[in-house]
Amino acid sequence: MKNILFVLTSNDTLGDTGEKTGFWVEEFAAPYYRLTDAGCNVTLASPKGGQPPIDPKSASDDAATAATRRFDKDQETQDKLAATHKLDSMNHQHFDAVFYPGGHGLLWDLVENQTSVRLIESFYQSNKPVAFVCHAPAVLKNVTDGQGDPLVKGRDVTGFTNEEEEGVALTETVPFLLEDMLKKHGGDYSKIDAWQPYAVCDGILITGQNPASSEKVADILIKKLH
Repeated sequence: MKNILFVLTSNDTLGDTGEKTGFWVEEFAAPYYRLTDAGCNVTLASPKGGQPPIDPKSASDDAATAATRRFDKDQETQDKLAATHKLDSMNHQHFDAVFYPGGHGLLWDLVENQTSVRLIESFYQSNKPVAFVCHAPAVLKNVTDGQGDPLVKGRDVTGFTNEEEEGVALTETVPFLLEDMLKKHGGDYSKIDAWQPYAVCDGILITGQNPASSEKVADILIKKLH
């Protein structure tokens, strides 16, 4: 059985807008069920531990998918989510891979979280897959490759596009645009049409463009693990 660590945001505040945010349910539920159905054991962690905030928009009927509807009826997984471990108690040696669901919340906590940065570097340097979807590649902003260069430099990556950020009217709210950051850090960034499923893999680095890409990222991760 493969052991996967999921890292979720603890931040529920959308910048200084007064609105709530958090992680995007689809980006947690779809990979979680893909991986657990494939026989993986998933451990959940967040900076503060306990219940990570769910972006209310992701829990609306408009955003519902087969995976989110399954989650809504799954009390066992809801209870597990309500009791995430503290991130600083996690050790990469206990896991075979790490996965970061997206959502806007992590832009204000996990991006600058040094425990998260060190954890990703430890997984990568141990040749263990590191996977991210939608806004989650933002947590790579301060991650280096062991030689002092950005981890994404010269590597194939994707993530939430400038067009998609504009589509949700948060271009002026987010601390930085993910697409711009990945390019600035030397990533070989690619994308397809807005809101369409798209994921890329460069060695053990796996990234997905948007919520619709969650299962693609999980499927690539499963292939890497088996």
